[in-house]
Amino acid sequence: MGFRTYARRVRDEQLPIARRHTALRCAVGHYCPLGFNATWAYLAATACPSPDLRRDPAALLRALSTLEASRAVRLNELEAFAARRHADKAAGRRTPRAADTDHLRRPRWPGETAPSRVGLIAAVANRHSAFRRSAYPDETLAGDTQTRQLADLHARLDACASAYLTSLGRLNRRAQDELTDTLHDISRLTRPGYAPLNTYLLGWLRFANLLAYAAGAHLGH
Repeated sequence: MGFRTYARRVRDEQLPIARRHTALRCAVGHYCPLGFNATWAYLAATACPSPDLRRDPAALLRALSTLEASRAVRLNELEAFAARRHADKAAGRRTPRAADTDHLRRPRWPGETAPSRVGLIAAVANRHSAFRRSAYPDETLAGDTQTRQLADLHARLDACASAYLTSLGRLNRRAQDELTDTLHDISRLTRPGYAPLNTYLLGWLRFANLLAYAAGAHLGH
């Protein structure tokens, strides 16, 4: 089933609240611009004043409305991108530039208005908690020098996320620069195709990209 089918189920007042809650999670599975868990955290935080999506039908509807509004903007972006690519191909430009695709691939909350500060803080907090719980590369995957390098990168990304959350989404220039350098250094260690360390590094990279977006976004309330 598609996004719209699940959206109808969320709105169906004849269904038990538990099924409507499950339908919203399925809808997020179809459209999650920040990643599933970060998107869910964003929606739960912005469904105020009652963010209990398991028990409050009104909060469920607010969350769905927020999700649908973002999805509509993303669909328009994809349509515009497809039109540009058609024109580029007709002009002999077969390969899209990275600048044309980065905003479609990386974590970002599309919308007609600025993303919610509260929502992005909740998304980062959710993923920061998961980052701290995640498994660490086994020493058999890297030599001593690389193991120390990985430990340093892990600590730096953890510190960047902590600074973001402590400052409630406002990083000073020094902290912004440190985050940029950390993201670059993690990216530099990843390898194309399958590589054992990618199992860990790609997860770190997704979190770093989410954090960089949240820290640099022009925010609403």
